[in-house]
Order: sequence, then structure tokens, then C-alpha cells
Amino acid sequence: MSTSYQTGPSQRFEEPLDATLRGKVVIITGGGRGLGAATAQTLGIAGAQIVLADLDIERARARAAVLADMRITTLALPLDVGDEAQVSGLIREVRSRFDRLDIVINNAAIDVTTSIDELKVAEWERIVRTNLTGPFLMIKHAVAVMNNGGHIVNVASTAAKRTWANAAAYHATKWGLLGFSHAMHAELRPRGINVSAIIAGGMRTPFLLERFPDIDPQVLQDPMHVARVIRGVLTQPEGSVIPEVMVLPWRETSWP
Repeated sequence: MSTSYQTGPSQRFEEPLDATLRGKVVIITGGGRGLGAATAQTLGIAGAQIVLADLDIERARARAAVLADMRITTLALPLDVGDEAQVSGLIREVRSRFDRLDIVINNAAIDVTTSIDELKVAEWERIVRTNLTGPFLMIKHAVAVMNNGGHIVNVASTAAKRTWANAAAYHATKWGLLGFSHAMHAELRPRGINVSAIIAGGMRTPFLLERFPDIDPQVLQDPMHVARVIRGVLTQPEGSVIPEVMVLPWRETSWP
């Protein structure tokens, strides 16, 4: 059985309903737009219950309304991933409302495109706090309530595998997130918790399009493609886990 849905004016996908995800409770940080929103839609159609955790709560609520129209169980909650009190409070609320937590997708990320000369200490600290401390806090508090196993997905970037100018803090956090993800993969396996890193190439999301208006959208990939890979990672047969997977746009020329 499958269900189709529209992702744009001329693009449709067929999404199988997977019993692996049916009824699972999924927290997606930065879930209000971009890859977070695409992942919420993909997993929700597959039967998961979605918690959109976003710094911009109005954006998350608007996206939750779209998903609700698709008959996807969705809850929008405000979250600054770098604030431990907010993270622990969100985890408690999710457990209280759903009586379970199965999957956390650490998707929230920020960047400041500037040289090391111009990068302010406060900007460095804010990027590290969001991109690296945030996933640490989410995992730390989530695993405490994942009593029957679970799955953590950390959204990294090709910035964790290569470098370019004027993105020092972003590179530092994404390389750090990839290492942290593999460390958690080793540490949490005995507790029945899988950990996977998604290394995503450039996507047609506000993260790039709003900051680089001259970029050619055709060299970027649809975030729904990456969302489908995330779904695949989450639906591996019991006994297997994908600790790392890379998804690149076909026309991305900067990758060797």
C-alpha cells in the first residue's frame, strides 16, 4: 500500500506505509521548514507521530497545520536546542503527552558566512551552541527516556567532509557532530539505541537560498530526497543499522 503527495507544482512521490514507523513518536529539531519539514511529512505519511521543535514556534505551528490537513498527528513546540532547561522540558512534555519517545532527528543548524577576521566570538559561540551543543543536549536527555530502544539521527553536511572559505564555525561544528555521532553509535548500541549521521549535500532550502540568492537552485537537491533517505535509515531490518550515509545532488560539482 502506498500514498502519494504533492511536494511542488510538478513533482509527486510515492511513499510506502511502513509498519516500522507506524505509531512511533519522532522529535525533529528545526522542523518548521526545509529538511525538517520535508522529513516530518515523509515520516508522518509513513505513520509516525511528529513533534516539530523549532525556535520559531509560529513557523512550526503553521507547518503542523499543513501536516494535520494530511491527517498526520503533529505537535508544535518551541525549542532553543542550546538551552538545557528547554530541551529537558520538551522531552518531559513529549513523554507526558505520548507516553513514549522513539526517534530524535537533530536537524536544527545555523551558520554565519564570514571570514575569521570578521567572525565575532558571540557568533562562534551561537553556532557551536546550536549545531553541536544542541544535539548533545537532545541526545543526553532523550536517551534517558528511551526505555525500549530508539533511533537518533544527526543531520551533518558535506561540510563535515570537506572545507571552503568563510565557514570556519560551521565546519568545526559539522565535523564535530559527525565524530560525536559515531561516538554515540558505539556507546548507545548496548542500550538498543541506533545512531545515524546523514551527510547531506546542498539542498533547495531557505538555509542556502535565503543567504545566497545568486545560487543556481538546479545544482541543489530537493530536501524531500534527503528525507526519503532518512526514512530508509530508520526502517532498516532489525539487526542492521546505518551509522553514516551521504546524499549528494547529482550536479554538485565541488565534490571530487
